[in-house]
Amino acid sequence: MSSYQAVHLVKRPVNVIEASCFELREHSPTELQEGQFRVKQTHMSLDPAMRGWMSEDTNSYIPPVELGAVMRASGIGEVVESRHPDFPQGARVMGMFGWTEQAISNGAGVNLVPEGLSAEAVLAVLALPGMTAAQGLLGIAKPKAGETLLVSGAAGSVGSLVGQMAKAEGLRVIGVAGSDEKCRWLVEQLGFDGAVNYKSEQLAEQVAELTPNGIDIYFENTGGPIQQVAFDNMNTFGRVVVCGMIADYNSEQPSAGPNWMQIIKKRLSIQGFTMPDHFDKAPQLMQQVAGYLQAGKLQYRVHVLDGLASAIDGINLLFSGENQGKLLVKL
Repeated sequence: MSSYQAVHLVKRPVNVIEASCFELREHSPTELQEGQFRVKQTHMSLDPAMRGWMSEDTNSYIPPVELGAVMRASGIGEVVESRHPDFPQGARVMGMFGWTEQAISNGAGVNLVPEGLSAEAVLAVLALPGMTAAQGLLGIAKPKAGETLLVSGAAGSVGSLVGQMAKAEGLRVIGVAGSDEKCRWLVEQLGFDGAVNYKSEQLAEQVAELTPNGIDIYFENTGGPIQQVAFDNMNTFGRVVVCGMIADYNSEQPSAGPNWMQIIKKRLSIQGFTMPDHFDKAPQLMQQVAGYLQAGKLQYRVHVLDGLASAIDGINLLFSGENQGKLLVKL
């Protein structure tokens, strides 16, 4: 096998992720041991959670990436060499391979990719975004037909799937996004009942107008100004599912949250979750998501960067909101 490149984390970001945090290195392949296989990665996912993985916070749901190590990421690739009976040469696989063109695995956390699905469809729908959306909405929020759901980061990889799944379950769905174009996409293409640009000066008024019967479920992906607005419009016994806080990932000091008085008055349920706690359910979650996809109830779009090195600057598209769909790197 020829040499390959990998991106290593060499410095922790203070606020924004700078290119100097990474180092592109050349590697020579090592020999496989019994029970291992070699993957040539073809597509790699870039996700907001990576900002947390780069921090030095050890009191988190997953250990930080060690300095000097290959940056963590999920991806799809082809098995090009194998000494593992369950992952033969030529098989397509997905797993946490990292920012690298090649990886060696023993099969832990790796799944075979279903036939007939593109890499884009798998990473944008069936992989982490789809499993996260299904677990957060179906497993935690437990939606009921006729309820109203508000989802922030609605044009993102998770939020867009949450909204579409909720529509399939018979809910009224309002999305919050960062541009008028994204709001139009949510309504005109994905079938949301309404959408609001969180940069609007009339944010509170617009959300209230779009949710005349209040909000039963708030799916939180971003934090920021929409959080207080959503909180103010929650119905009694409403559920808040906290999946991400992208507005605060690059901040030195997190923004203040809503006062807890309303939690008491309205008997709200608020639950944070992360997918590593639910990876044991991965097959069932992927099956749920595949059901929606096969029924034609899920659409997606991807923003593809070209080449491994493009990830170094490209990851910041997630925090500027400039990505147009699920952010992927094609290797």
